[in-house]
Amino acid sequence: MALSIRLSAADPLTASTDLLAVGVIQGPLDKQKLLVAFNGALEGALFAEAERAEFTGAPDTVLEVQTGGRLPTKRVLLIGLGPKRGVDAARLRIFAATAARCGNALLATSVGLVPPDKASGPLMRSLGEGVVLGAYRFTKYLTGDRKPKKEIADVEVFKSGKPSAAEKKALDRGVAVGNSVCVARDAVNEPPNELTPERMAQIARDISKAGKLKITVLDKAGIAKAGMKLHYAVGQGSSNEPRFIHMSYVPKRAKKKIVFVGKGLTFDSGGLCIKPAPGMGEMKSDMGGAAAVLGVMSAISELSPNVEVHGIIGAAENMPDGAAYRPGDIFGSLDGKTVEIINTDAEGRLVLADALAYARKLEPDLIVDAATLTGACMVALGKNCTGFYTADDKLAKSVDHAAKDAGENFWRMPLLPEIREQLKSDCADLKHTGERWGGSISAALFLREFVGEVPWVHCDIAGPAFSDAPRGVLPKGGTGHPVLTFLNLVESFN
Repeated sequence: MALSIRLSAADPLTASTDLLAVGVIQGPLDKQKLLVAFNGALEGALFAEAERAEFTGAPDTVLEVQTGGRLPTKRVLLIGLGPKRGVDAARLRIFAATAARCGNALLATSVGLVPPDKASGPLMRSLGEGVVLGAYRFTKYLTGDRKPKKEIADVEVFKSGKPSAAEKKALDRGVAVGNSVCVARDAVNEPPNELTPERMAQIARDISKAGKLKITVLDKAGIAKAGMKLHYAVGQGSSNEPRFIHMSYVPKRAKKKIVFVGKGLTFDSGGLCIKPAPGMGEMKSDMGGAAAVLGVMSAISELSPNVEVHGIIGAAENMPDGAAYRPGDIFGSLDGKTVEIINTDAEGRLVLADALAYARKLEPDLIVDAATLTGACMVALGKNCTGFYTADDKLAKSVDHAAKDAGENFWRMPLLPEIREQLKSDCADLKHTGERWGGSISAALFLREFVGEVPWVHCDIAGPAFSDAPRGVLPKGGTGHPVLTFLNLVESFN
């Protein structure tokens, strides 16, 4: 069912939606005119219920109040926004997502949003993003009673004063961006028997066709012919052959060029260094970086930035087999460097190495890679934060700013030169892993060997690419992180 979202200048007290969500600034409720009006219409029940529940509008708090026929809407949902000075794009996105998620949980088909007056102009985009992200559910494989009987179909965003054309456009762009994030979520949530490297390539073809992007896909033989020996090695043990995917958005007057590179391990068994069974099922999400690239490229044609954008994905399946690569093997690379294999479960950096060397040849102004690369990053930062690496302080500030506006957690990690010593091999140019300690850093340092002098950001998204429970704009399962941050980066290059 398609989700319809529109702006309205009508009085929200007249809304006949199944659910009316009202954003509440933290503080005295009787000082907020709209809440006073709602309380009057509900004969004092709103403030009485808020007092009983000790609801003050604190961030991420929710209070449902039944209207009992005293208003056209069936339920009023108060959603805390926190202090007024903290109401920004990220907070408004969470507000809209919370409303949509609660609407689905309450079997509503129509939802009204009443954001604060501050949510005007370009901030309308964040509301559009939030509604789509909050309404998202992956139900493709549910049947019978398991399949949801109702879902949100209509959302009305109430605004004081006549909505401008620019605000309507911002809301529509937000919906488009939200749908692109959901492309990434869907890819992560697909089971690995369905999302093979070739199926990922087909998704990329579909996105390219819809957005009129250029695309090149190399099969196993093409990968070998191109000299991507590390990528080939990782995929050689699987009956589902690897794919190399290059999508391009090339506007006529672009002055800058960004390349996004994603790790696309559609399933990671660990190879011959096989993983323990507990948790292996989650390794379907080991293509979270590639999913983010798909999401970015899905949104690019809609946003139409004056920036040349390339999306590169190294897709493979890491399986144990008589043909699988082994610890102790040595392979060349597209860059020319030779690499000694230490642990076949550290396969992502090998695929990325060839993809980064390919990206470097495009002579971009910036390379950004995303990968569910190391458990070490989760040990350092937890499961809700990306660790990012760059040697450029100015670039790091740009990433911080883009992530803050996106509401996605990023933290800069150090490229400590002494850890580079761990990658020295006795028989090849490099080992591809180092010691356990500083494992995320040594992985980043390995990748740096393949980007040359091009400005580069490495994003280790092992934690936030997949969520154990819904929170904020995130569902349970694939999150679509860090598509919003990456799109902000692109738009900041305009």
